[in-house]
Amino acid sequence: MALSATLHNFAIHLADVDRDVYQELELRVARHPSETAEFMLTRLLAYCLEYEEGITFSDGGVSATDEPAVLVRDLTGRLTAWIEVGAPDAERVHRGSKMAERVAIYTHRDPAKVLAQLTGKRIHRAEAIPLYSFDRDFIDAAVAAIERRNTVTMSITERLLYLDLNGTDLNTSVAEHRLA
Repeated sequence: MALSATLHNFAIHLADVDRDVYQELELRVARHPSETAEFMLTRLLAYCLEYEEGITFSDGGVSATDEPAVLVRDLTGRLTAWIEVGAPDAERVHRGSKMAERVAIYTHRDPAKVLAQLTGKRIHRAEAIPLYSFDRDFIDAAVAAIERRNTVTMSITERLLYLDLNGTDLNTSVAEHRLA
């Protein structure tokens, strides 16, 4: 018998001072059985850090082969942002860069290793693609605080992320790296 996804509910108060985005979000995030908690958390962080009208998680989640973890469509349905999570292969990033105006990668892994696997590969507009990473201790502590129902306050200012997750206060810089 196949295992089913575990649903996590997140009530999020988002204050992204850097982008002048202030939102109250109610998100139901399905964690696929093969998805790590770190990947799910990074997917959630990417969603919040990229939040804009038309943003959504992909339908297939971690198992989607033709969509990124997070994407943005305009009112006409046109794909405007392709947001990968984890350590995507160069072919996926290349395809996303050709399909969307903007591409970003968010990783919970060692950014040097992610960059190393992408360096020298054919990636459309590689110089315009940012890779964002978080401090490993931050990811570990945040994962430990995740429950099935979560209350989150997230503030971002000058690329510093302040997170209150179910009463656990955490912070990290959102480090930006470039593919080229």
